Amino acid sequence: MVRVSGDERVSVKTYVPRYQKEEWVERAEEMDVSQSEFVRLMVQAGVRELGLDDDDTDDGGGHADDAGPSLERRVLDELRERDVAGWETLVDALAGDFEERLEGTLDGLTERGVVKYSPRDGGYVLRGDGE
Repeated sequence: MVRVSGDERVSVKTYVPRYQKEEWVERAEEMDVSQSEFVRLMVQAGVRELGLDDDDTDDGGGHADDAGPSLERRVLDELRERDVAGWETLVDALAGDFEERLEGTLDGLTERGVVKYSPRDGGYVLRGDGE
């Protein structure tokens, strides 16, 4: 691993779905920080949450993204936004996010040639090594 000393800045490039970029722009504006600073803050927060603490799993042994702090934070955000939300409202709000994330993931996998949509098979399939 190459370490950069001092305050020398380097560029990092990544690809995210358009809706996620738009959400990041809004959140950065709300926090009054640049987009770069917002991404740096979120990456560092995620790194701390992903294994440097013992709170990374829920009581059932799942990962934090499944039912841990991330989901808890999203539920609390929904309740702050709505004041009151029933079960169906919360499921719809959180499932909608999942659908967008799934679509973005499938788009990325398709672009990279890892999966393809096969009408004959009626869904997405892994691409073979020979394709």
